[in-house]
Amino acid sequence: MLALGAWQTQRLSWKTSEQAYRDERIAAAPIDLPATVDDPAALFYRRVIVEGEFLHDQEMFLGARSHRRQLGFQIITPFKRATGDTILLNRGWVPLERKEPKYRRAGQVEGRVSVEGLVVPGGRDAWFAPENSVDQRIWYWVDLVSLSTVAGIPAQSFIVDAGAAENLGGFPIGGQTIVVLRNEHLSYAITWYALAVGLGVIYVIFMRGKRRRPVPTKQP
Repeated sequence: MLALGAWQTQRLSWKTSEQAYRDERIAAAPIDLPATVDDPAALFYRRVIVEGEFLHDQEMFLGARSHRRQLGFQIITPFKRATGDTILLNRGWVPLERKEPKYRRAGQVEGRVSVEGLVVPGGRDAWFAPENSVDQRIWYWVDLVSLSTVAGIPAQSFIVDAGAAENLGGFPIGGQTIVVLRNEHLSYAITWYALAVGLGVIYVIFMRGKRRRPVPTKQP
């Protein structure tokens, strides 16, 4: 129990540091996304500006995503930049009934646009996430390799999540990045330490009672 308490304390320290790191980077002024990104980790959780056009006919869907307790999809669209390369851009959330583009035509903007977003890594966001349905163009976690393959572009090492700027027609709804980490490690650590102390007290009381217990004598 003491070991578990120490582990939770370490997790608390790491998560507090990681949250401060994210907050600091998000608070910085947005920058233009470089034409070549040699070190993606250096840009994680930085606000960037990208210019180019959406390839709407290649939309992909990130499933089982909620917004204000309503289930829906997030729309991942290849974005051909003015620099000539194509990146993955998560435009935001739509309800289930607006999954198909024909139900949100106003938001399918054409031509060159400028988008502000947040550079984030891919990967599973939950260990129990189901396998992706690539053949149906539905993903349940951001597998950058398969997303890039389906989009017909080189494997990406990051994805840009669109910011909260409103789209025409109201959909997709941007600003869906979860930047605040769930952090309950302090309460977990206190629980484990308290259990360890409680068990220690019980052990001491038990041992004292055992010493005071009279030793039975043999009857002649």
